[in-house]
Amino acid sequence: MEDDILTIEEVAKYLRVSERTVYDWAQKGDIPAGKIGTVWRFKKSEIEKWVNDRLSSSLRTENNQVIQIKNILSPERIVFLNHETKHDSLVELAEVLATAPQIKDAGELKQQILKREELMSTAIGRGMAIPHVRLSSVTDLVMAVGISKCDIIDFQPIDDVPVKLLFMLAAAHNQHSYYLQTISFLSVKLKDSELMNSLLNAKDRIEAYNMLIK
Repeated sequence: MEDDILTIEEVAKYLRVSERTVYDWAQKGDIPAGKIGTVWRFKKSEIEKWVNDRLSSSLRTENNQVIQIKNILSPERIVFLNHETKHDSLVELAEVLATAPQIKDAGELKQQILKREELMSTAIGRGMAIPHVRLSSVTDLVMAVGISKCDIIDFQPIDDVPVKLLFMLAAAHNQHSYYLQTISFLSVKLKDSELMNSLLNAKDRIEAYNMLIK
């Protein structure tokens, strides 16, 4: 690998793929390459740049996934709550979220949601909270929404506005970036006071769902 010009065999070894894969990439123009006669040759500097560009692109894709509510929420995971305490509200919403196929351990979900809330309130102000956890028993990020018909009085919101809307998230342990992005996305989306008022006045879960996926 010390020479500036590399063979297919050397590139395959460097990239840890088969020689056939490198040959196919060269044929399709997917990798920087040139022919000397009938033999493919590669510049080491160009291969290194190509690898770095691909790694950077993958990282950008991971860190900038498009958040779409319809990918993480379904109408049956929207529930109308009627509890004055956050414990009862969180328990009911966790039970709803646990019906999602991505949740493999309902007991752990409920336990960890309550434990997370004990550490610090997930109320974000304006009558909303985003309780959230990452667990090894969750296979993919998923959400449930609770619309409370009464004030939940003990969420300790930063602005003293009682919580009435809950957006509960559970994600897999390896979804740290996507998980944080989704929380950030929701925090911004929920600044829309018109949307929040409409959700509180929604007649049924289908109506609420259609508001959220717009």
